[in-house]
Amino acid sequence: MGAGGLDHVGEFSYHCLLHRTGDCRLKRYFGVIVLVAGVLLGAIMSYRSASARTKEAQREADIQRIHADYLERVSWIRVNPDDNAYREELKPFFKSYFEQVDDHLKAFNGNKNFDNYLQELEKRADSGKDERAGDRKAFYDYTRKVFDSLREGRYRPVWTATDKGMRLDVVSSDVIMVMGKPQVRLQLALWGAQRTLKDEGKVRKMITSASFDTVWKLTDAKGKLLGEMRGSDPSMKVDHPERFIAEFPPQMVLGHYDLDLMPIEVAKMDMTINISSRAASGGDATASYVWKLDVPSEWKLGAGETWEGATQEERPEDEIDPSKKAAAN
Repeated sequence: MGAGGLDHVGEFSYHCLLHRTGDCRLKRYFGVIVLVAGVLLGAIMSYRSASARTKEAQREADIQRIHADYLERVSWIRVNPDDNAYREELKPFFKSYFEQVDDHLKAFNGNKNFDNYLQELEKRADSGKDERAGDRKAFYDYTRKVFDSLREGRYRPVWTATDKGMRLDVVSSDVIMVMGKPQVRLQLALWGAQRTLKDEGKVRKMITSASFDTVWKLTDAKGKLLGEMRGSDPSMKVDHPERFIAEFPPQMVLGHYDLDLMPIEVAKMDMTINISSRAASGGDATASYVWKLDVPSEWKLGAGETWEGATQEERPEDEIDPSKKAAAN
C-alpha cells in the first residue's frame, strides 16, 4: 500500500471536498437566481398592470372625447326648425360619429359586433342566474334595431318636431300584428331629455327624466270629433340605450305606441305629445309636439267592423262638432 495507497486516498478526499464545495456554491447561487427571477417577475407584472391601467385610461379618455364632440354638434340637430334640413343632415352627422367609433374600436381592440351585453346575458342565462334573460334580450334587440338604422344611414323619421331643446321623431308608423291583432305601431325617438349619472358604489346608474302624456283626437272630414285616446309613457321605453350598446349615440329615449285600427269614418288625427323633463339643477322643461295628419286607409277598419275597446263619454255638443259652435255664435 505504501505511498501509492496514501496518494490514492488523498486524491479521493480532494475530489470529495471539491464536489461538496461546488454543491454549496450552486445552492447559494440558486437562491440568488430565484430572488432575481422573483424581482423580475414582479416588475413585469407591475409593468403590465400599470400598462393596462394606462390603456384603460386612454380608452376612457377617447370615449369622452367622442361623446363631447357628439354632444357639441348634436345641439343644432335637436333644435333645427327646418324639418327637411334636419333630415338632410342626419346621414352625414351619424357618419361622422360612427367613423370616430370605428377608429376607437380599432385602436383599443373593441368589439365591432356591438354585442357585449348580449354575450354577458347569454353567460348569465346559461348559468341560471338570470330568470329574466328573455326580457332583457328583447330590449337589446329593440335597441339594436334602431342602432343599426343610425349606423347604416337608414334613419329617416316620418315626422319630426322640436321644442324646448328636445326633438321628437316618429321613426315609423307601420301596421303590424301584435298578439294576433293588427295595430298601428308609432315608433318614437326623443333627443335631449335631461339625465343624471349616479354612482351607487360598484354600480353606476343613469337616471333619465322623460315623462310622456299623449292624446289622440280622431275627426271626420268635417272636423267632427269621432273618438279620443290617451296614453302615458310608451311601451318598451328605453331611456338609456348605452346600457345595451355602449356605442349608442348619447341622450336618446326610445319607445312606441300601438294603436287599434280606427273606424272607417275617421279622416284626420291630431296627436299631441307633452313631455316633461327635469334637470339635475331642478329646472323643468315641458315640451309639446302636435302631429296633424290625414289618416291612411291602412290604419282603418273595414266597412262594418266595430272599434274594439271604445267607450262612450258625454261631451258638450259644440266640442264634438265645431260647426254647431260657429252657428251658435
